[in-house]
Amino acid sequence: MFIYNFRINGSKVFKVFFTFLTLFLIFILVMVTYKIFYGARNDSEACVPPGDVFNIESKNYTNVLKTVHDDIDTYTGMKLNLTGYVYRMPDFKDNQFVLARNMIVSSDNQCVVVGFLSESNDIKNFKDNTWVNVTGYIIKGDYNGEIPILKVTEIKACNKPADDFVFPPDENYIPTSSWL
Repeated sequence: MFIYNFRINGSKVFKVFFTFLTLFLIFILVMVTYKIFYGARNDSEACVPPGDVFNIESKNYTNVLKTVHDDIDTYTGMKLNLTGYVYRMPDFKDNQFVLARNMIVSSDNQCVVVGFLSESNDIKNFKDNTWVNVTGYIIKGDYNGEIPILKVTEIKACNKPADDFVFPPDENYIPTSSWL
C-alpha cells in the first residue's frame, strides 16, 4: 500500500485560479464588445434585407408611424405592408387618403385617427371607411410641412381586423437601427 502526500501551495492555486478567471472575463468582454459594434449591425441587416417588405401590425403601428415621421430620410424608400381604413379630408387630392387606424388616447376609449398619408390612383375604387391592405414605399411629401407619404403599389379590400384599435407609442420606445 502506497500513501501519497500532496502538498498544495494555496497562494499558487489562488494565482492560477485568478489568472484563468481574469482571462475568462476578458474573453467575455471582447465578445460582448464585438457583438455591440459589429454583430448587432450585421444581425439587423439580416432581419430586414434590402428590398423586402416590412409588415406593420397593430402592436407596432404607432411606434413605426412615430419613428418614420421623426426621421423621414432614413426610411425613404422602405417598403411597408399594413392594414387600415380609407380616411379622406376635404383638402386632399383625388389620389390621396390616410390609411387610418383609431388610436385610443384615454382610459374612457376616446380615440383619434392616425395613419400614413397615402397616394394611389386606385383609391377612387374604395369608399371612405373601407378596410384595405396596402403595400407601398415611403417617399417625402408635403402636406402642411414635410411628411412621409406612403406611395401605394398594391391595394386590396380586406376585413376589419379583430384588433382594429392601436395604442400610443410606447414611452420607452427607442428605435435602435435603421429598420423598423
